[in-house]
Amino acid sequence: MLGLAKKKKPIVLGLDISSSSAKLLELSHSGGRFCVEAYAVASLPPNAVIEKNVTDPEGVADALRQVIYQSKTKQKNAAVAVAGSAVITKEITMDADLNDDAMEAQIMAEADQYIPYPLDEVAIDFEVQGISDTDPSACNVLLAACRKENVDLRVDALELADLEAKVVDVEAYDMERAFDQIAESIGCDQGETVAIVDIGATMTTLSVLTDGRTVYTREQLFGGKQLTEEIQRRYGMSEEEAGLAKKEGSLPDDYEQEVLAPFEEAVLQQVSRSLQFFFSSSQFDAVDHIVLAGGVAAMQGLAALVEDKLGTPASVANPFIDMNISSKVDAEALSNDAPSLMIACGLAMRSFD
Repeated sequence: MLGLAKKKKPIVLGLDISSSSAKLLELSHSGGRFCVEAYAVASLPPNAVIEKNVTDPEGVADALRQVIYQSKTKQKNAAVAVAGSAVITKEITMDADLNDDAMEAQIMAEADQYIPYPLDEVAIDFEVQGISDTDPSACNVLLAACRKENVDLRVDALELADLEAKVVDVEAYDMERAFDQIAESIGCDQGETVAIVDIGATMTTLSVLTDGRTVYTREQLFGGKQLTEEIQRRYGMSEEEAGLAKKEGSLPDDYEQEVLAPFEEAVLQQVSRSLQFFFSSSQFDAVDHIVLAGGVAAMQGLAALVEDKLGTPASVANPFIDMNISSKVDAEALSNDAPSLMIACGLAMRSFD
């Protein structure tokens, strides 16, 4: 099961396994507020994850052991996510009187109508969305299916790191859940259409939300690694040296004009192109707000540049803006990494659904 059903869960660590790093987040909840209890980020070995597919579970497990050690968490239960592109979703209508077990039995009996893979090769889950608008005796049910290997490789990596996978979720729903934390702080009203552009090391994912629900997702091969590679090429640095120099701001005087500015232009083109794909495949022709997430979003002035060039209000994601921060957590480091922790945050919030 993919873990979409909202049943009571134990405290789980949110573990976002991206193409370049493993990110850990532990939350608690008291008095109506979340608190960040632990967090850490560690780099993955090269090619341990390729285009969001785990190819080296042991390499991923090494990074997970590192974030567990760095964060000093005592939790052993975890939630991870598969990419939206790996999941087939379909909304179906079922008898509202059915309980979960009866729904599951009926879905499994009819699953071959909805899923173009042999059923023994897929993990299936469902979530009741509510009563149908057109038939009060029926309910809308979200069906999600994913190849078992995508789930099993993540579960294997967790087990190698002495963790137990309590939830395997879908990245788009974790982004949706984390967005609830930032909507008010960036001035987004209920009913607005929001584009979340998550720019990671190698992949950019556009998620469009209306009324707080995901209506569109699309992945593109583009990310911050391209900037790192250009720094390597121009200044004769190793990947590690380039990454460090970029983070510390210790690059030559011509860096901003010759390297950074062209990369920022490429980011603008990617954001614009992703939105055009969305507009061309939907009834929408505009969004009310753009939220930048992922490691690239932390680049100084990027949100202002996007807003200026595209004419749409833009903000940088920070899901911790209204959360308490434990004294054990480095608040400055957490703030710097906040845009890249949206999925980890959405996963950690599964403890409180």
